Amino acid sequence: MSVDEARKKKKNKMRKRYILRSAVLALLIGLTVYALYSNHNKDKEIYQPGDEAPDFELTQINDQNEMEKVRMSELQGKGVMLNFWATYCEPCEKEIPYMQSLYPDYKDDIEIVAVSLDTGKLVVDDFIDKYDLTFPIPHDKQSEVRGLYNVKPIPSTFFIDEDGIIVDKVEGALTLDKLEDHFKEIQPQ
Repeated sequence: MSVDEARKKKKNKMRKRYILRSAVLALLIGLTVYALYSNHNKDKEIYQPGDEAPDFELTQINDQNEMEKVRMSELQGKGVMLNFWATYCEPCEKEIPYMQSLYPDYKDDIEIVAVSLDTGKLVVDDFIDKYDLTFPIPHDKQSEVRGLYNVKPIPSTFFIDEDGIIVDKVEGALTLDKLEDHFKEIQPQ
């Protein structure tokens, strides 16, 4: 075999390796893009209006409310405002007094469940005292319910009818008027 033939053979072999490696690389890139796209779509809202609200149970920490535990399935028959908030969230702090102002008028028909996402109970207790809150405030310190409802920004609120069906989801703070409009949507007839 001559030197030229050996070079051609080596060049062909290198070309074949290059093509094979390029194909494998393209396949890996394609699979990575597909995996990222699939996970991105999976992270979108799991529970939407029209879906049944998933059940959960959390310990209630507001001493001004008689409930010991909040279990979603036990609230059927009443409308439910399920709010996710934290004491460090400024829009939450603006929204909470509106919730308290409406609670006495609607508490027979609608239960406000304000799920605290704070890690410590003491800051939540101080917040409850500051605003004299009387509705149930369960503590989701492990973010289990937040994950169940796929809550990203806070405040986030689910409005659930008396049959346990999600009527609406709102991300961001609500005004008093908007809050009352949503209450009228979920108030049992």
